[in-house]
Amino acid sequence: MEEPQAGPSPLPKMIAVSSIAAGIQFGWALQLSLLTPYVQTLGVPHAWSSFIWLCGPISGLLVQPLVGYSSDHCTSRFGRRRPFIMAGAVAVAVAVVLIGFAADIGQATGDDMTKKTRPRAVACFVVGFWILDVANNMLQGPCRAFLGDLAAGDQKKIRTANSFFSFFMAVGNILGYAAGSYDGLHHLFPFTQTEACNVFCANLKSCFFFSIFLLLVICIIVLLTVDDPQYTPAETDAKDEGNTHYTCFMGELCVAFKELKRPMWILMFVTAINWVAWFPYMLYDTDWMGREVYGGDVGQKAYDAGVHEGSLGLMLNSVVLALMSLAIEPLGRLVGGVKWLWGIVNVILAVCMAMTVVITKIAEKERHLNPALIGDPSFGVKVGSLAFFGVLGIPLAITFSVPFALASIYSSSSGAGQGLSLGVLNIAIVIPQMIVSTISGPWDAWFGGGNLPAFVLGAVAPAVSAILAIMLLPTPKPAEEAKASTLSMGSFH
Repeated sequence: MEEPQAGPSPLPKMIAVSSIAAGIQFGWALQLSLLTPYVQTLGVPHAWSSFIWLCGPISGLLVQPLVGYSSDHCTSRFGRRRPFIMAGAVAVAVAVVLIGFAADIGQATGDDMTKKTRPRAVACFVVGFWILDVANNMLQGPCRAFLGDLAAGDQKKIRTANSFFSFFMAVGNILGYAAGSYDGLHHLFPFTQTEACNVFCANLKSCFFFSIFLLLVICIIVLLTVDDPQYTPAETDAKDEGNTHYTCFMGELCVAFKELKRPMWILMFVTAINWVAWFPYMLYDTDWMGREVYGGDVGQKAYDAGVHEGSLGLMLNSVVLALMSLAIEPLGRLVGGVKWLWGIVNVILAVCMAMTVVITKIAEKERHLNPALIGDPSFGVKVGSLAFFGVLGIPLAITFSVPFALASIYSSSSGAGQGLSLGVLNIAIVIPQMIVSTISGPWDAWFGGGNLPAFVLGAVAPAVSAILAIMLLPTPKPAEEAKASTLSMGSFH
């Protein structure tokens, strides 16, 4: 074991490490808002675009736990966390270049520009996309662990550090979605628009340039100014040298599953159903705006306008998310506990997802009566769409907090380790994401294309999870809720 730190680090250093979240989240925001539309411009059919997103849950299931475990045992002279943070930042830069220049690389290597599908560009995009997801997971886990190291067991410092991490996540979201909603960034980088890369593609490149710059600058400043002592294994750790990190981690994970109590199994089941609703939204939110609300098709101005408006909606969503995160504890007390709060907001989520059908049908009817509204829907449709994004910030804030608070409570009452319990809960999130990524594209195709079939499924799932949460989950004591809410703040991306 490493020598114990004399005390917690100064707050400015913890704020500096927390600021890395802004750089990470800037890239995530661009990924969520622009990459599903972008991959369709390369010729990937809408029904198959969801398969590319399998990387997220797979890397969340495998990469992040392994990187976290490895960083705990890293003996580099540069420290335990810094090598992983630097490697992750460099990998993000490489991935972003591959994604942004996929169309150009495809043309240079022989893609026929007269054909709709450009296989070499798609291959380059997929490689870059998977590297980006792995790199983001490499960054996030060690950054959170670094904050824990700097806090040195001081609970107040841990709460403050997690608060700043959540704050900078919101800042990164707002910056990323704002950049995605503006269609003039490519004018700052005229070289981005080429024969293979249209205006939408050029804007994506420009957004990613800002993303790389922000992340690398923050990481360099943090790595140069914040100390990360070298880890020295204890003698007991030396006995396990014959085992790989993967073997040790999987052994601990198996023990964690074996010791899970009934409340945790129920929590995992309810969480899994809940994420059947969230993942279609995260996959297709801006694509829904471009197709169903604005009436465009990939490559058309109407579609691009809808995608940019969707990015603006996601920015509003992030603002509501940030504000709502501050109100979770008092709202939980007001409605009778966090499990009741989770159940209530799941009803809100179900209503919002169902409203996508209403908004879509109204927009389609208006375009049928007045074709001039293609690419420029009525004021009411625009307001309804942006309200949909904004209101969803309320259940999203609860989803990012309450399940982890409950996991902390249930693991404490059963004597299980909180770290592994939270890791096990993450499995209940990524597995439904893998299922949704696999079935949502073909599911939409069976019903004639578009995004509404997946959104209707997303309306049913939270209604079911709301009933299960209220009826089956044990009710925590108020003191346990207050303690767990500080431990789990910002624990999930």
